[in-house]
Order: sequence, then structure tokens, then C-alpha cells
Amino acid sequence: MAEPFFRTLEIVIPALVKANGPHPTFEGLENIPERGGAVLALNHTSYLDWYPASMAALQRRRRLRFMIKAEMTEVPVISYVIKHIKLIPVDRSAGAGAYDVAVQRLREGELVGLHPEATISRSFELREFKTGAARMARAAGVPIIPVIVWGMQRVWTKDHPKNLWRNHVPVLAKIGRPMAATGDVEATTAALRETMAAMLDQAQLEYPHPAGAYWVPRRLGGGAPTMAEALVMREAELAERDRKRLERAQRGRLRRTLAGLSRR
Repeated sequence: MAEPFFRTLEIVIPALVKANGPHPTFEGLENIPERGGAVLALNHTSYLDWYPASMAALQRRRRLRFMIKAEMTEVPVISYVIKHIKLIPVDRSAGAGAYDVAVQRLREGELVGLHPEATISRSFELREFKTGAARMARAAGVPIIPVIVWGMQRVWTKDHPKNLWRNHVPVLAKIGRPMAATGDVEATTAALRETMAAMLDQAQLEYPHPAGAYWVPRRLGGGAPTMAEALVMREAELAERDRKRLERAQRGRLRRTLAGLSRR
């Protein structure tokens, strides 16, 4: 357990969270192996789902290396953290490099965390899964550990203000039994989603849900978007992202053209 910077975070962040919240409860810690590689597959309802999963790994004296959007490396402070705790940046337009790094880390005995849904679920239900977890686990010859985090969406999720200080929110982190990745990647992914759906249902049964609360799924009487509504919102979000990307590209071309004219 070397890595001084990582060790500092393991001391400072839990102490800060203990004073302010959220307060995670763990079930199934024994399912995280004490040694050897494994893929931890988490549902995705919050920008902070990584925290309970990382604390679960720490209780097993392990460190969890998350896959993270490559855009985050553009923020200097976050880039420094990513580098020094060996997170794995993923370029969504060219993810092969991150995939290879993750597989290598798994073969070296590391725990790698990822979200099969790829992006936050606004409905707080499980979205469709990508096949990355199954493919990585199969390539590296390691198990997949299904993990459900429930409650972190009350702290920080899409479209709602952050509630980072003195929130004292209870959070459930359920760690399921290891699953083998078979040669049939689609079947393994389907089995993983089915397992995580059952775990999510159980977590929701154990957790109080006030009627109408924005962080409660619609089917449980909450105010969250339905899965169909969330899909429409996601499509609009992607369209706006594409529009901004096109605008940046056009501005870049204009600047280059003007610079070329000024040199004539």
C-alpha cells in the first residue's frame, strides 16, 4: 500500500466525509477479493458513486482504479489527481487505449472500476449496459463484481444542485458475488445487468423514499424522469454537446484563417 498521494487521500477524504456525510453502509464486502484483479461494475446515479465503492475496496485493503472521462484531464487539479492515483482516462471517440490499459492493470492484479451504463441515469433506473466490463474481464481472466450504490444521487447528480456539506445522507453499497465472464460477451453483459437490477430492487426496498422527491424513481412515487423521459433529455444533451463542438471547430478554423491572412 505505497503511493503516498493515494494514502493521503485515503486518510483525508474519509475524515472529511465522516464529519459532513454521506454515510455509507456496506453489504457483501467479502465479495471483493483480498488479492488479484477484478472488474467492479457500478450503477451510475451520481457524480460521486466512486466514493462508496472506493471505501468498500479500502476496507478490504485494496485500491480501486476507476475509468474516468478523458475530458477531466483538462482540469489541472483533477489531472494531477488522475495521474497520481492511476485512474484510467477514457477518450470516448477512441477508447481502445484505455481498454488496453485497464486489461493490463487487471492482469497485474488491480481492481478496476467502471460504469456499464457509461453515463449517469437521470431516471435512477439501470440504463442499457455497454459490453466493456465483460470484454475486459474475459481478456484479463478475472471476475466481475457487481456493485449497487444507492443514495449518492441525493448528494450530487445531473440537473440538480450539489449537496456536499453537512448532508449526512445514508448510502447503501451492495457488493454482489463475483461473476465469471464467458466467451459470450453479450450473454455475460445481460447476466450482469439482470443481477444488478435485482440488487438495485433490494437496495430500494431497504431505503426510505419520500413521495415526490427528485431523487426517487417515478415508479416508487418520486419526481425523477421516467426512463423514456430521461432518454429524450439525454438525446437533447448530446445534440447540444455536438452543437458546441461544431461551434468550437468553426471558431478555430476562423482564427486560423484570420491568422493566415494577417501574415500575408
